[in-house]
Amino acid sequence: MKILIVEDEPKTAAFVNQGFTEEGFVVDVAADGVDGLHLAMTGDYDVIVLDIMLPKQDGWSVLEEIRKHRSDQCVIVLTALDAVSERVRGLNLGADDYLIKPFAFSELLARVRNLLRRGPVRQESVLRFADLEMDLARHRASRAGISLDLAPQEYRLLEYLLRHCGEVSTRTRLAEQLWDMNFDGDSNVIDAAIRRLRRKVDSPYHRKLIHTLRGVGYVLDERD
Repeated sequence: MKILIVEDEPKTAAFVNQGFTEEGFVVDVAADGVDGLHLAMTGDYDVIVLDIMLPKQDGWSVLEEIRKHRSDQCVIVLTALDAVSERVRGLNLGADDYLIKPFAFSELLARVRNLLRRGPVRQESVLRFADLEMDLARHRASRAGISLDLAPQEYRLLEYLLRHCGEVSTRTRLAEQLWDMNFDGDSNVIDAAIRRLRRKVDSPYHRKLIHTLRGVGYVLDERD
């Protein structure tokens, strides 16, 4: 599971980072609203833990932007603003939960896990693009009605491309999101995975769906 912590107080950020890391989460931390919003818009996170009183851009506007572009993103507001009016504002802006500082990490962890249990209900059960289809509930993928025999990593890679169809996925982003590693420019792990996926998804068909943007990355798109 991957989680984003947007928190400007260094001790709190380090404490929460350590707690989730020890629980097996992959954690990214942003110390201001601008960086937090950028990561929220470009990364795939199971949950975002968002402070409100942030430098550069406050958490209210970050939450609004997240809701405009990613309506199914799970967000927990974690803040010292404890007035009822503030809690109501946060929930009305689309926060899934609201936790007041000071807090116990065990409670934050329990709230995150509760959201994760609810998460699959919020997501699409079938992803489609052109004649490509992925049934997430049955863990099946097919093209033109013909089942695709995908290895687990190929399945995750195709799911990522389907969720971001039309968007360019860089090698760096794929490495971070699917392999939890920093991309080494000399590594061929990503290219090799794409080649294997193409053999199954594109090779038997005249119309190709997975395209390379040389020097940039890959995109799932319909092109001549």
